[in-house]
Amino acid sequence: MTNEIIITGFGGQGVLSMGKILAYAGLLDGLEVSWMPSYGPEQRGGTANVTVILSDEAISSPVLDQYDIAVVLNQQSLDKFESHVKPGGTLLYDPYGIHRLPQRTDINVLEVRATEAAIAGGNMKAFNMILLGALLKAHPMVSPETVIKGLEKTLPERHHHLIPMNREAIVKGAELI
Repeated sequence: MTNEIIITGFGGQGVLSMGKILAYAGLLDGLEVSWMPSYGPEQRGGTANVTVILSDEAISSPVLDQYDIAVVLNQQSLDKFESHVKPGGTLLYDPYGIHRLPQRTDINVLEVRATEAAIAGGNMKAFNMILLGALLKAHPMVSPETVIKGLEKTLPERHHHLIPMNREAIVKGAELI
């Protein structure tokens, strides 16, 4: 089993964090993992993406041009990466700020209204965990509990009080699929 994933959007949307937490969960599950972030010097507001590979076999290269799964959080990312999803793969996106919907018919397209759910829940910082919960419902490559353990490892201890809120966001994301 190998999952080649790109998560892409603007800096500040939690793109890199979502990839790091997913990669750490893969490590905790004993998988081979690659985590390769890419972001511009702008940080917040600039483009950001992260490639995550989770596999039960050795990973030959972290550099990819085609992905099994793309998680897309803005129009620029949709325009750039929709064509890079392998036929039969999955494109998961939040429609907020998207004015041209995905066009491909040879992939699974999943709309996740994570922005709306985060606003309704009163915490926009949970946006990326809602998306991660939706991703894991569609493709259960690691368990939500392993993701929480990964979150505990990656979050500084002073932020551990946010873990219950993140757990709720992951559950909410799974409900949206």
